[in-house]
Amino acid sequence: MALTLRELEIFKGSALLLSLDVTVEEGEILTVMGPSGSGKSTLLQAIAGHLDTPFSFSGSISIDGTNLASQPPHRRGVGVMFQDALLFEHMTVEQNIMFAMPSAKYQTKSRKREAVAKLLHAVELDEMQHRVVTTLSGGQQSRISLLRTLASEPQAVLLDEPFSKLDTALRQHIREWTFTQLRERNIPALLVTHDSADAVSAGGQTIELSSC
Repeated sequence: MALTLRELEIFKGSALLLSLDVTVEEGEILTVMGPSGSGKSTLLQAIAGHLDTPFSFSGSISIDGTNLASQPPHRRGVGVMFQDALLFEHMTVEQNIMFAMPSAKYQTKSRKREAVAKLLHAVELDEMQHRVVTTLSGGQQSRISLLRTLASEPQAVLLDEPFSKLDTALRQHIREWTFTQLRERNIPALLVTHDSADAVSAGGQTIELSSC
């Protein structure tokens, strides 16, 4: 499974903002870097299906050969991880993760709970399922945020500077952990960042955008 941006051009009004032609293979993490205003976040919005006026694009965005242009955001199979964890503060860890699980696959709450327990065990957070997310540390919230994204079984993941608010030591740990989870699941990912250390750790292709 691969994420392909074929002859993709993104415009702001009539002005060309960026142009890309690249394929992100399964388990690969493509890093996109560039100054503010170069179109990094706009690129993620185009892939996720949230591109609004005055922005538009030409070319194709596809996952495993399926063009996403005609698909609404919730049917694109694209997960997004932001700078902020954006967890539901009134819910427990278990409830946050269960919320993202596709009901067609997990038809009962008991099956969802079993799947959540396996996810938490895999990342050594076994005792966390009943904790309210506001009681978690920043690093724990980051991990739960990624687990919720993975629980939705995405075909591709977009990372919008997800480590930028973490301190240096924690940033390195969560970054390595996140990239390992994506590689082990063979999920193609696109990372937007200002930090060259993120790009080195990602280990895939790096694209530098220029300011307009």
